[in-house]
Parts: sequence; structure tokens; C-alpha cells
Amino acid sequence: MPVELRSLFRLSGPTKADIDSFHNDGYIVYPDVLTDQARGNLIAEITEYAPVRRYLDASEQNGGEPKSYFIRPWNERGLFSDRLIDDPFITSLLQSTIGGDYHFCHSALNIAPRGVGAVPYHQDHHHWKHENPINLAERDKYYVQILYYPNGFTLGDRNLKVIPGSHRVAPTKAATPERMLAGEFDAEAGRALKEKRLSLPPGSMVYINARIFHAVEAKPLDSPRRYRIFAIDIFKEAGPPHRHTQEIPPEWMARADATLRKLFTRKAYTEGCWTP
Repeated sequence: MPVELRSLFRLSGPTKADIDSFHNDGYIVYPDVLTDQARGNLIAEITEYAPVRRYLDASEQNGGEPKSYFIRPWNERGLFSDRLIDDPFITSLLQSTIGGDYHFCHSALNIAPRGVGAVPYHQDHHHWKHENPINLAERDKYYVQILYYPNGFTLGDRNLKVIPGSHRVAPTKAATPERMLAGEFDAEAGRALKEKRLSLPPGSMVYINARIFHAVEAKPLDSPRRYRIFAIDIFKEAGPPHRHTQEIPPEWMARADATLRKLFTRKAYTEGCWTP
């Protein structure tokens, strides 16, 4: 008999406070939101995936500069990672924050070992960095990133940090994270823009508007944890492709139900697709 597959999450949907946090702060933090079973199965799927297994085995012998494992798009997903895309909690969260007219954009997988360097403050909504008409027209549409941390992180050990409210500032070249943190854009944001460093237990998730400035701190060589697992799914409001909108693998479409087919039915990014 087929096994009944329940939600991977401890929650069924966002609260009003969560939705307010998304719109006011630009993100929602969900500590320990994956069920124990889901967390364990996701870690097993990821670490037993052959390329990751080879990377982890090789990193034990590597005496050189540490390098992260990174793959985008992350197409070779297992049963549990695949279910993240349309889990009832994720669907409820997307529909409650940005509405029902959205598509799956792409996903990525990262393994950060001891000694890997920091990622500076940045935004990820690719339309803001291009000035042709199609990008200008799409600039204010939602681009949502769902960040999964199956084995968590602590302060000073590959932790995420954000500037809450920075998504409220117009994305101009002048609006740098340095100037935001210096207070130059507080009036536009309607709040004091301050850095917030996060620490999250295993099984946590962060849901962000990609317009918010976010960064990642380095992982020390003496970290008690060998590596940090980071997986990300990105959803975009319906419209033209974003820079990394991926081709959907045929096998994904072959096993997709009507809901997933709607998420997957959109144009992928190709060189020149933004030019009429």
C-alpha cells in the first residue's frame, strides 16, 4: 500500500503576525518548523546524494582552501525535498503573503564546510539590476525565497543576517547596505534600519522577500559542526522569467499533478529572452 504523506511542517499556515512580519520586516523566521521525521529524512536525502557524498568524502582529505558545494538548479531532489515545493504549509504561506498567481522559479543546494568565507549583503531580485523595459515593468513584483536549514546554525558560525525593513527602500544604486546601516534611508523605510543576526536550531526555515538585504557570516575552521546544509526554493509572481528561472525537467512534469503543473508552466530564462 502507498504510504500516506503528511505535511513536512509542524504548522498548517502563517499567523497574522507572520504576514505582518513579511510585509513590515521583509521576512519571517520559523525555528524548528520541520517535523523531526522530515528534518531527518531531508538531511539523509541530501547527504546520501552521490555528488554530495563525494564532496563530503573529498573534503575530509582536502588540505587546501575550503570550498562550498553548490548546485543550481537542484534537479536531483529526493522524495522529501521534492515535497517541499507544494507542501500545504508552503502553499498556504505563499497564498497568504503574495496571493495565488505565482510560479516555481528554481532551487539550489549548498553545503558550507568549516573555513568557508562570508557572503556580503546583497539582494536577489534580478529585475532591479537591469534597465530594459521588461525589467522596469516587473521590478515591483514579488520574488520570494524560502531558505531551509535542516541542521541549523549558531551566531558566528555561517549564520544568516538581515536588515529588516530594507525591502521598503527603492532599489537604486545609491541604496547600498552600508548607507542603510548608517541611517541615511531610515526616513524612506519608515523605521531605523539595523542589522539583525540570526541563530536557528536544526529544522528551521526563513521566508524572505528577495528585496531585503541579507548576508551570511563565515564558518570558522574550529566550528563544532562540520558543515551547514542550506537548501532554497524560489517562487516568483507570475510574469516573465527571472535570471535563474529554470527549465523544468521532463520527469518533474511527468509526475506532476494539476497544482504542480500550474507552478511549473512558465517560460524559463534564456539569453536574450528579455529583449523584444
